[in-house]
Amino acid sequence: MLDRLWPMTPTNNLIGRLTAECAGTFWLVFMGCGSGVLASGYFASYPGLLGQPLMFGFAFITASYVLGPVSGAHFNPAVTVGFAAANRFPVSDLVPYILAQVVGAIAGAGLLYLLMRARPGFEFYQSGLGANGFDSHSPGSFTLQAAFIVEAAMSFVFVTMNLVLAGRRASSMCSPFAIGLALIMIYAFTMPVTGGSINPARSTGPALITGGWALDELWLFWAAPLTGGVLAGLCYPVFHRELASVEARGRAHEVNDVPLH
Repeated sequence: MLDRLWPMTPTNNLIGRLTAECAGTFWLVFMGCGSGVLASGYFASYPGLLGQPLMFGFAFITASYVLGPVSGAHFNPAVTVGFAAANRFPVSDLVPYILAQVVGAIAGAGLLYLLMRARPGFEFYQSGLGANGFDSHSPGSFTLQAAFIVEAAMSFVFVTMNLVLAGRRASSMCSPFAIGLALIMIYAFTMPVTGGSINPARSTGPALITGGWALDELWLFWAAPLTGGVLAGLCYPVFHRELASVEARGRAHEVNDVPLH
């Protein structure tokens, strides 16, 4: 099963894979959440709507190229659960992977908190360290229902892309870039609604340190992404059969078009 985690075969060393997942999620949270928190109210010209999604995407791309061959570059419990639901990830490693991702996210948010404490005038509870929310804590004041739908739907899309690209070895070197671009677009779309999650670990780190409202609303950012991830995993066999059929027909046409001498 491990050869299906990533176009390049990950290591069989569980400790090594967990360390990679922890480090990758740390990098994602520290750079992604940190870019928004550091710039908020400080750089008037900071392109907030696109700047933070770009940082999340670039953080994912860089971590994936470095750590993907080790762990499969999930960095997200929704992705791990989706791979398990698609029978492309060992269920025995499910909980360890998720714990490693959450620990990495907490470490990233914790380091960001220590950094921001050194900034004069920083309003910690106002920024929330990039915590996700809905209703009055949604950047656009979107309701709980809207937040759930957006997070579940975008998680479904993101996990499906991971599954499809992980099954196509020809795209091994392009996969991190393609998934990173998808993450940028998804975050640009979801940030006005929820602050951008589709990743329970990414939401947990800032919420645990922020406390209060962020913890009260954290449940949605586990329930919605995991729902989308599981649905993507269950639907993947259908996509896989269709893709395999299309690729087989394409190869057949190529063979038929070869001139005979």
